[in-house]
Amino acid sequence: MQNSQTFEYAIIRVVPRVEREEFFNVGVILFSKRNKFLGIKYNINKDKLKAFSTDVELEMLEDYLNAWKLICDGDPHGGKIGTFELSDRFRWLTACRSTIIQSSKTHPGLSNDPQKTLDEIFVNYVL
Repeated sequence: MQNSQTFEYAIIRVVPRVEREEFFNVGVILFSKRNKFLGIKYNINKDKLKAFSTDVELEMLEDYLNAWKLICDGDPHGGKIGTFELSDRFRWLTACRSTIIQSSKTHPGLSNDPQKTLDEIFVNYVL
């Protein structure tokens, strides 16, 4: 891949009942330092959510994921974390946590178009 740059990505998961450690993929977050790119793409499958738990509210999950998007975009509404450098925002979002929304370990790759790569990973691992 000529002109390819390194990137890192993580799969975003919903873990409706943290104590059971069951999850399903809802999104992807991708970071490319050289391309100055930090992007997120997500979609919550309502049927899967209902199959995993009837206690979790879809609107709450969408609010949390929208906050992640604001942080990725560097939007002031993303709070203090939204003002961090791209790499720091990515590290914060992909840090290990025991909450209802988690991310996988980060994985590396090469790409010359981070947005296209984000879309492809999203299709492969979420849809």
